[in-house]
Amino acid sequence: MHTIKIANSDMLASRIILGLMRISKLEDRAIRSLYEAARAAGVTIFDHADIYGGAPHECERRFGEAVSLTSAERADIIVQSKVGIRPGYFDFSSEHILQTVDRSLAALRTDYLDVLLLHRPDALVEPEEVAGAFDALHAAGKVRHFGVSNHTPGQIDLLKTAVKQPLVINQIQLSITHAPTIASGVAANMADLDQSIDRDNEIINYARINGITLQAWSPFQKRFFDGVFLGDHENYPELNHQLELMASKYAVTPAAIAVAWIARHPANIQIVLGTTNPNRLAESAAGADIVLDRQEWYRLFTAAGYTLP
Repeated sequence: MHTIKIANSDMLASRIILGLMRISKLEDRAIRSLYEAARAAGVTIFDHADIYGGAPHECERRFGEAVSLTSAERADIIVQSKVGIRPGYFDFSSEHILQTVDRSLAALRTDYLDVLLLHRPDALVEPEEVAGAFDALHAAGKVRHFGVSNHTPGQIDLLKTAVKQPLVINQIQLSITHAPTIASGVAANMADLDQSIDRDNEIINYARINGITLQAWSPFQKRFFDGVFLGDHENYPELNHQLELMASKYAVTPAAIAVAWIARHPANIQIVLGTTNPNRLAESAAGADIVLDRQEWYRLFTAAGYTLP
């Protein structure tokens, strides 16, 4: 699998990320099979969060129990986790960040995280508190790199007033049917077109300008947690028709073409796959190595319902 360099870091990573938010109910053997399938497909980066699994650190704990990493294997992969979401509120306080990372490390049975992401923007964030926590974690060798998730450019700039380490990643929701950060730019200055409204202050352009690697979560979601567009011929007939045509052309699945659509963007976006099915993971991951041409990319874009003015 093609790898990319995470901007402003020393990390080389696969274009595909295995998201592990759904593994809490799996047996150890199934978790190991999923991990092994990911590695066989060329995946080198594994995504966690302290809240995944229904109970604090549950998915991290299940992964740590099921996958016994040798020191060589641990050094060969990238493990990232997230912090900041608590029941009913968000919390970027220094105390919460430090405590959560310690618990994540214990659950994952590792001495360090390669990447720590701030999960959802905390409206009460104090950049100096975040900076203090990041400095302590970095100095102790507990976290090597830092980033954010679901943050706007302004929120990142606010953190950067105090945080010294580069914020190397921003994980955002992105799919063919949920691509406002792309669609608004395509329809810029079209006053009567809802698509032209910039809802996120040009996250993709900001990332490209400032050397931040984007990670796309929910690459098959229609919108916001309302199901997948793959196979939904009632609501997305033309999109599924085009996905199936291109899947036939490239001898892959429609899911792989949906992955290829994101991977084709020159921002070098990584794609988070959250499946627990090893075969489906391998089939979808194959899309990272497909390079759609411009006509194919735009054909899928308009088939998803977006306008080319």
